[in-house]
Amino acid sequence: MTVWVCAACGVEHPETEQPPQGCAICLDERQYVPRGGQAWRALDALSSDGHSIEITPVEPDLFGIVSRPSVGIGQRSLLIRTSNGNLLWDPIGFVDERAAEQVLELGEVAAIVASHPHMYGAQVQWSRLLGDVPVYVAEQDRSWVQREDACIRSWRGDLQVLPDVLLRTVGGHFPGSAVALWPAGADGLGVLLTGDSIFPSPNGTSVSFLRSYPNMLPLSAAVVERVARTSIELPFDRLYGNFGGVVDSDAHAVIRRSAERYAAWVRGDFDHLT
Repeated sequence: MTVWVCAACGVEHPETEQPPQGCAICLDERQYVPRGGQAWRALDALSSDGHSIEITPVEPDLFGIVSRPSVGIGQRSLLIRTSNGNLLWDPIGFVDERAAEQVLELGEVAAIVASHPHMYGAQVQWSRLLGDVPVYVAEQDRSWVQREDACIRSWRGDLQVLPDVLLRTVGGHFPGSAVALWPAGADGLGVLLTGDSIFPSPNGTSVSFLRSYPNMLPLSAAVVERVARTSIELPFDRLYGNFGGVVDSDAHAVIRRSAERYAAWVRGDFDHLT
């Protein structure tokens, strides 16, 4: 019996003798099955295949975690360190005992949260190796969990997951797509972790909002405006995405401008330019 990880998206699946027939997350229109078909990796074999993690400081008390080589989508996890325990955000699809030890060297992990189902990674395995840490899953997306476990806890709306970190459901990409507010970040001006709900551009001067990034499916103007409005109600100055993208400062204004531009294009305001 082994835990299987989808080679395309990096999401863990239940312990079975044979790999699953298909990955529901990849079969959804927001993701995709590679041309070569669905493939699987045995989670417990990844370390012997040469996988390990790399931890890099991002700013004081914020760390990026990636797998080398990457697994699945290849997201970067973020770890917020607080005096009340740490938050592991968007867990990657690889973890072994050594990786867990490296993360625990930064302090006890009190909660694991994925911004949306594409980022579930090996969340249950991370929980077990970090000491049965609670894994918080947005109630609206609960059906997308592929590996059930007692560590999983549902939540909706806003959740003060740690005294120093607030979760908020903003929707859009998935109904339960979430952001995490860390008020102590950015020298006390506040940091927002976003996942795919609000995706920074390569140069950090704009963000985008899509139902599907690989399949380039848009969201409506009303949904984008709602995601932006719900997010900028929170106090923050800096924004981090899940692949290393960052809006260094004035992120409220960047989100607002980007949402207005997006909504205008999908409404047809600029059709005369096409």
